[in-house]
Amino acid sequence: MLSSSAQKVQDVLQDLSASFQVIEFEESTRTAQEAADRVNCQLGQIVKTLVFKTKTSNRGVLVLTSGSNRVDESRIGQYTGESIVRPDADFVRDLTGFSIGGVPPVGHPQPIETYIDEDLLQYPYVWAAAGSPKAVFKLTPSELINITHGKVMPVK
Repeated sequence: MLSSSAQKVQDVLQDLSASFQVIEFEESTRTAQEAADRVNCQLGQIVKTLVFKTKTSNRGVLVLTSGSNRVDESRIGQYTGESIVRPDADFVRDLTGFSIGGVPPVGHPQPIETYIDEDLLQYPYVWAAAGSPKAVFKLTPSELINITHGKVMPVK
């Protein structure tokens, strides 16, 4: 049985495609390394869902990056047209409906400007957070693009 936040993601995914299946572990998948260890994949196959906030207009920005990459915040700022900053936990929860450590790429109350790391496209499949710090789901990079409507860009 899934936790309520993981079930919320499973319900959203079910509406998108019957093939998505949330898996919840006893152990943490909060970090990219922990997630990779749980599902036995390469660190780069983990989709880190990072939330940023534009400095002036306070818009939320989602960056879905490979677990082995570090985001270049100035590059994302160029994409958004203004500098970005890391928001506090309340902003993340208000924007996405989820807490840091389990933010999924989908299931948010409203659409969020989303950028997808081009490096994720090299893998046959990737794993993303599913609403809790112990839940993930598997999908192809193409499916990630389709369900998030994100723009594939260099982000590191």
